[in-house]
Order: sequence, then C-alpha cells, then structure tokens
Amino acid sequence: MKYTIKRSSRKTIGLQMTSEGLLVRVPYGAGKRDIERTIRENATWIAKAERRMEETRNAAAECGALGPEDIKALTAEAKRIIPQRVEYYAPIVGVVPGRISIRSQKTKWGSCSTKGNLNFNCLLMLTPPEVIDSIVVHELCHLKEMNHSKRFYDEVLRVYPEYRKWHKWLKVNGDLLMKRMELGKM
Repeated sequence: MKYTIKRSSRKTIGLQMTSEGLLVRVPYGAGKRDIERTIRENATWIAKAERRMEETRNAAAECGALGPEDIKALTAEAKRIIPQRVEYYAPIVGVVPGRISIRSQKTKWGSCSTKGNLNFNCLLMLTPPEVIDSIVVHELCHLKEMNHSKRFYDEVLRVYPEYRKWHKWLKVNGDLLMKRMELGKM
C-alpha cells in the first residue's frame, strides 16, 4: 500500500485518509517496522476509509463541482453573514476578536490565530445556519482557550448547547462539500 509519512513531535502513530491517499503521522523516532505494523493492524479501517472517500467523491460529482464563480459567490455571502454571527456571539463568549477572513480552504471550517484573528471557510454557506453558528462559537471560544480541553468544550457548550449535534452534521456531510470544491479545481 502506498502512503505518505509526516513526522512530528507527536507520541503515537496516527492514520488519516486524505484525498491524496493514506497519511501516516509518526513521531520522529518511529521506525519503518512500527509504521508498517500499524498499517497492517489497521487494514480494515483503511479499506473502509478508502471506500468512504470514493463514495464521497462520487456523491460530490453527482451534486456538481463548485467552480471559481461559485466560490466567489459563496465568499461574498460569507463576508456578509459570518461577521454578523461573530458580532452576535462575541459578547456572549466575552471576547473581542481581531480580523475576520473568509477563505476557500480544503480541510478546515474555521481557525483562530494567536493574535485573535478568525478565519472561516466560504463553504459554510452551504450548511445549515446552526452549523455556521457552531463554528463561529467554536472559534470565538479559542480566544479564551487555545486548545480543545474540557474547559474549552465546557465554554462552547455553555454558549451553544446544541454544538455536538451540528458538529456531527458537519462530520457526516462536510467531506462532500469539500470534495465539490476540489472537483471544481480539477
């Protein structure tokens, strides 16, 4: 099986299926034998992940690719809507965000920099409004806790009690949206 290795200061070997294939995240000291053993031990999961990736690719093709004009329109809509949602939730979270950027990202729905700047994916405009709010709250809460600790999630759930429901929606449906954008760039 073909795979890509990415070394870092992590403690364990992790597997991730990407549109380019299997990504194996490994600690700096991990040897080839450890990597290959992990891949063998997870062969069932890998096969299932490859099938899901193919199914998502096919579903995205059926829905239609999102070309440059689509992305431009989604970005314009996001620039209008997302800052309003940030403005609504920031006082509830008790934070003051920095700059807000809208991008067409391949893997992330949102991010927060250490300077307090927030980035959001324009594809959020293809999701239910509750998903947009869940991502906005998630990123705003990072201005209080720059991690995914229990305290972080306690804050997210305090502000947005339905967070888990909409996070799950994004887990189930998000790959399809990302693939549609990817197809438009081919």
